Amino acid sequence: MTEQLTAERVLDTAEDVLRRYGPAKATVVDVARALGVSHGTVYRHFATKAALREAVAERWLHRTSAPMAALADDPALPAPERLRHWVRTLNATKRRYATEDPELQRTFHALVAETTGVVTAHEDELAAQLGRIVAAGVAAGDFAAPDPAAAGRTVFLATARFHHPAHAAGWTSPANDADLDAVVDLLLAGLAPR
Repeated sequence: MTEQLTAERVLDTAEDVLRRYGPAKATVVDVARALGVSHGTVYRHFATKAALREAVAERWLHRTSAPMAALADDPALPAPERLRHWVRTLNATKRRYATEDPELQRTFHALVAETTGVVTAHEDELAAQLGRIVAAGVAAGDFAAPDPAAAGRTVFLATARFHHPAHAAGWTSPANDADLDAVVDLLLAGLAPR
């Protein structure tokens, strides 16, 4: 009996194919061949090549955003410490991706460049997580922000140097951690009640 073909299995295989051939050369036929099925079978799960690539990109991005959501919503840390821990963790996660598997990182970067809607949704999710941290800080009296969601987006944008792939080369710099802490110190000072 053959294993049932699921969307999850197609995505696993598509990731392998993208890693092997790169996004410029990987095709749905390559994915189908690796699965031992016809390309029409793959299209039953993903209507187009673009839809398949978008699903792969979304899944990759979710691997980052899901654990970050757990940190954002963890009430064990006061909001100022939670915000610092969240930014540090995002930087460490992105740095690990970039240094442990640079080929996959390049493939991923090329793939997400094709799927701007998925990237925008991912960035919105991360900014919303920061907004929840700010809201928790406002509720506890640690922060003063009339619009926690806007403040969260601002923190996300202000820390882009530590999580946007365009800045990956700087993440291994000896000054990275000190620079990150200095930026977070400034943001926390700006969020503190007057």
